[in-house]
Order: sequence, then C-alpha cells, then structure tokens
Amino acid sequence: MSFKNRVVVVTGAANGIGQGVAKAYASKGANVVLADIHERNGNKTLQEIKGKGGKATFVKTDVRKVEDVQRLMNTAVVEYGTIDILINNAGVSRWKSVFELSVDDWDDVLNTNLRSVFLCSKEAAKFMKKSGDGGAIVNIASTRALMSEKHSEAYAASKGGIVALTHALAISLGDYGIRVNAISPGWIEINDYDQLREVDHKQHPAGRVGHPGDIARACMYFSHSENDFVTGTNLVVDGGMTFKMMYEE
Repeated sequence: MSFKNRVVVVTGAANGIGQGVAKAYASKGANVVLADIHERNGNKTLQEIKGKGGKATFVKTDVRKVEDVQRLMNTAVVEYGTIDILINNAGVSRWKSVFELSVDDWDDVLNTNLRSVFLCSKEAAKFMKKSGDGGAIVNIASTRALMSEKHSEAYAASKGGIVALTHALAISLGDYGIRVNAISPGWIEINDYDQLREVDHKQHPAGRVGHPGDIARACMYFSHSENDFVTGTNLVVDGGMTFKMMYEE
C-alpha cells in the first residue's frame, strides 16, 4: 500500500502509537509532519525517519492551543503544498479516583484528547476543502469509549467524545470528499514488547498483545484513496478483548 508523496500530519508523533504510525507512513513514501509538545523526542523521531530515507518535518505543537494547531497546519502546507491525511493521536490520561480527580485534571484530559481533535480536524479540513481533492482524517479513540476500568472517568469521556465527534464530522465534511473514521485500540504495548509475559498474550483471543504497527495498518486502511466508501466508522483493534466475557474465579 503506497502513500508516495501524500502529506500526512500525525499528532502525538514523538512517542508510542503516534511515533509508530508516523514511521509507517514515512516507510510508504509519505511526507510526514510530526506534531508533539515534546521537542526532544520529536526531533529524535524526525532523525530516525530521515536516517532511513524518509521525508518528514517536526513542528512543536501544543494541540490544546488554537494558534499552535493553526501554525502546524500552515507549516505542513508551506512545506509540502497540501494536507492529504490527518491522524489525531495526541492524548493523555489521569487514572485517579473520581473523588480525587480535580477540575483541572478533567479539563486537561478533555482539552488534550477531545478538543484537539476538533481543532486539528477543523484546521486541516480547511486545506483539504480548498484543494478540491478531499482527504482523510483518522481519530485515535480507545476501547475505553466502550467499556471501563475504575478511575478512568476523564479518559473514557474524552474517548467516547472522539467516537461521537468522528461520525458527526464524517457527515459534515462528506460533501467535500473528506472521510473521517476512528480507531479504538486495546492493549497496544509501546515499551518493551519482549518483556511481556505469556499470560499477557494468551488472554487475548488473537493470541498476542498489540503493537503500534497494528494501529498504523488500520490508519492506512482508512486513509487510502481506494477505501473511499468507508467513513464515520469506529474500528476496534484490540485482539478480541472487547467481546470476551470475563468473570473472576
């Protein structure tokens, strides 16, 4: 699946899933714009991509801020002429009891995870609309939009909001040839995959824990021009865990 010369903006690209997604698109020939608040890791990822012959640009971005998001999208267009694909991946979590979760905690999670999807999608869509060629937006939600652990109120609310915002944007932007879809990852190991235990893998119906490449391939499916009949969808990528009934023995 080639993305040669396609312009892809990835938020939260300095680490974890975002980093894996950015590297995957670069390996397929895309021009990748890396956005992250963490400048050191962002530049490190940039050099890793360039070291393998990829084409990329890093823009330090606080996705909570309108001016930063506008600067990000403007930079992408100045550097590469357009924006074809946006991956809204940036996110944070606060695992605190509802009694300890402060309003500031709540606002930070919602602004980083959900508000950013609105801001980035709005600004990228302006250029996609202007180009006349449409585009693809992929929002990284979570299985926590569908099921919960204790102390996940802010995170779950933000990810549930992303799923709802996804289908709303798909309807609003469809007239301009812009497709909008979401991916809800389950356990995606972003650290040392080799240190996982057998029980970690075996509890998944698919037989293993996920890794960033699984999400990258889902992003590529949604954003490839041949898949233009798919929009407004939330794809769960969790090795089957959402549908597994679990009881304590």
